[in-house]
Amino acid sequence: MAANNMPAGIDKEQAFGMAETEMEYRVELFNRLAQTCFNKCVDKRYKESELNMGENSCIDRCVSKYWQVNSMIGQMLSAGGRPPM
Repeated sequence: MAANNMPAGIDKEQAFGMAETEMEYRVELFNRLAQTCFNKCVDKRYKESELNMGENSCIDRCVSKYWQVNSMIGQMLSAGGRPPM
């Protein structure tokens, strides 16, 4: 018999709905992160087929900072705080 890992009061349909919402959020987050860092770091003239060293470094830093800020805001919101304006 499989263990039921769902919190009390949540049925299977609600759990699937919550999982679907979470997946949509993560896809949106990834798309925003990719678009933001691409626009910031990649030269628009496309001289080469691959990213150069500077673009790679910029993207690494951009993704790291984006993820840190997103995590900080998530922690603040889960603790009941408000993000700074």
